[in-house]
Amino acid sequence: MEHGQPDPLRARFARVLITGAAGQLGTALAEEFPWADARPRERLGLLSFGDLRGVVGDQDLVLHAAAFTHVDLAERDARGVAAVNVLGTRRVVALGAPVVSYSTDYVFDGEKREPYLESDEPGPLCVYGTTKLEGEAPVLESGKGWVIRSSWLFGWTGENFVRTMLRLGAGQPEVRVVDDQRGSPTFVGHLARGTRELLERGLEPGLYHLAAGGDCTWAELAEAIFEEARLPCRVVRVTSEELGRPARRPMYSVLRSERGAPALPHWRDGLRECLDRLGALA
Repeated sequence: MEHGQPDPLRARFARVLITGAAGQLGTALAEEFPWADARPRERLGLLSFGDLRGVVGDQDLVLHAAAFTHVDLAERDARGVAAVNVLGTRRVVALGAPVVSYSTDYVFDGEKREPYLESDEPGPLCVYGTTKLEGEAPVLESGKGWVIRSSWLFGWTGENFVRTMLRLGAGQPEVRVVDDQRGSPTFVGHLARGTRELLERGLEPGLYHLAAGGDCTWAELAEAIFEEARLPCRVVRVTSEELGRPARRPMYSVLRSERGAPALPHWRDGLRECLDRLGALA
């Protein structure tokens, strides 16, 4: 309700389930869809063979934010990650309700040097990206679901790059940050609002790219965090090879939409909003 007026989206989707509600995206979705039944992944038992419908009942819409998102840890347990990102998604789709499922820029190989569009061919380089791509299929094949790919998510809860940099920047004089990967850091609050707008517009089911405006490297993002928070920490720019992380990432994974998806604010606007919520904006 706003100014005493009924919410047409709530009237259309009276029963909404949010999976992965304890995560940073799930938290943002719960704020944007306050009438939803918001459940953490553990309570849904997505890894069991139980009857998911018996747990959650009938739904008008599922916002499926539950996922295994630790990119490097995923390399150690491809089967376990697939159980969450692929099998878990199949179980949610099997409920029969329309599903909004969230995917990633890591479905691409990074060889392109201009923004990736929905029609571009995927080519994931790591287990995480592969399982997220496989998890897109059941949603799209259902004919009544939306897959939203986004990029470099950060928010005011959970584990993410912004919160990590704030912690490190407050405790040490410099940090080493990769400077050869480029993407569009996306504030989960903006992604949640974009999800609502996509549904309000009545965009047809299918694949959409929703990521922040602008782009940067991880090092540039770190420098912006320290600048906005007025932390004296210095960023030492390094290559992906120097950092030597287990999972390969795309060197370029900026996302844009050719399908009329809502345009999200610039990543710096999202960063300021996030820092303000964290009480870290100088």
